[in-house]
Amino acid sequence: MEQWLSLLDSTIRVATPLVLAALAGMFSERSGVVDIGLEGKMLVAAFASGAAAFVTHSPWLGLLAGVMAAVSMAMVHAFVSVTYNGNQLISGMAINTIASGITPVLGLAWFQQGGNTPQLDDDSRFHDITLPFADALSNVPVLGQLYSKLLSGHSILVYLTILIIPLVSWVVYRSRFGLRLRAVGENPHAADTAGVSVARVRYIALFWGGVLCGMAGTFLSVYQTGSFIKEMTAGKGFLALAALIFGKWRPLPAVLGCLLFAFADALQIRLEGVDLPIVGQIPSQAIQVIPYVLTVLLLAGFVGRAVAPKAIGVPFVKSR
Repeated sequence: MEQWLSLLDSTIRVATPLVLAALAGMFSERSGVVDIGLEGKMLVAAFASGAAAFVTHSPWLGLLAGVMAAVSMAMVHAFVSVTYNGNQLISGMAINTIASGITPVLGLAWFQQGGNTPQLDDDSRFHDITLPFADALSNVPVLGQLYSKLLSGHSILVYLTILIIPLVSWVVYRSRFGLRLRAVGENPHAADTAGVSVARVRYIALFWGGVLCGMAGTFLSVYQTGSFIKEMTAGKGFLALAALIFGKWRPLPAVLGCLLFAFADALQIRLEGVDLPIVGQIPSQAIQVIPYVLTVLLLAGFVGRAVAPKAIGVPFVKSR
C-alpha cells in the first residue's frame, strides 16, 4: 500500500506540467492553430520564473514572470500564424529553437552558472501544502491514507491544476467562447459569416495557452527542482501534445493520457537499479525510454482514429 501510494503520488507530480501543457495545446489547436511550440513556451517560462523568483525572493512573482514569458512567445506564434498566415509548424519549431538557445545564453550572461539559474532558497519556492486533518487521518486504513498521503502534501500549483481541469472543460463545452472556439477550429468561414472574429478567437486561445504553459514551466523550476536547468523540459511539451492527440483534442481524455505517461515515468524512476525476478536488473537506458515507447505505441494505435479539428493548420483568409 505504501509503495502504491508513493507511486501514485509521484504520478500526480509528474503529470501536473503535462496536464497544463496539454490543456494549453487544446486551446490553440481547437481554434485551428497547430501548436508544437509547447516545449519552447514551457522552457522560457521555466527560465523566467526561476530567474525572477531568485531575484525577487517571491515564488508568486516568479509565476507571474513565467506566465508573461510564455504568453509573449504565444503572441509571437499568433502574430506569425494568425495575422500573417505563416506556416504554423515552422513558427512552432522556431519558438522551440529560440527557447532552447536563448535560455542558456541569458542564464550564462546573468548568473555565470553554465546557463542555469542559482538554486532558490526556501522563501523563493513553492512548497507542499498539508491539507486539514491530514496528519490526524494518516493512520486510518485506506481512505485516511489516500487523503493524507496522496491528496495532501502537494504544491498550490497542483491544486490549481486540479481546479483548472473542470474549468477548461466547462469553457470548451458550455461557454459562448467555447462554442466560438470549436466553430473556428472546424469551419472558420462559417464562423466568420456568423459575425465571429476568427483572428480574435485564435489570439485569445493562444493567450490562454500561454498562461497554462507559463504555469507548467514555473512548476518545473520554482517548485520541482528549485532552479532552472538547461533543457529541463526534456520533451514534456511533445509528450503533452501526444496526450492531446491520444485524447482526441478533448480535455478529460487528454488528462488521462497525461496521467498514463506520468505513471510510466514514475514507474521507470522506481525500476532503476531494482533486481526483478527472472530478468534481473534492467539497464537504465532501457528503463528511461519506457515513457517514450509508450507514447509511440499509443499514438500508433489511436492516432488513426483521432479526428483533428478540420481547420487545424489551415491559414484563414477572409472571404470577400
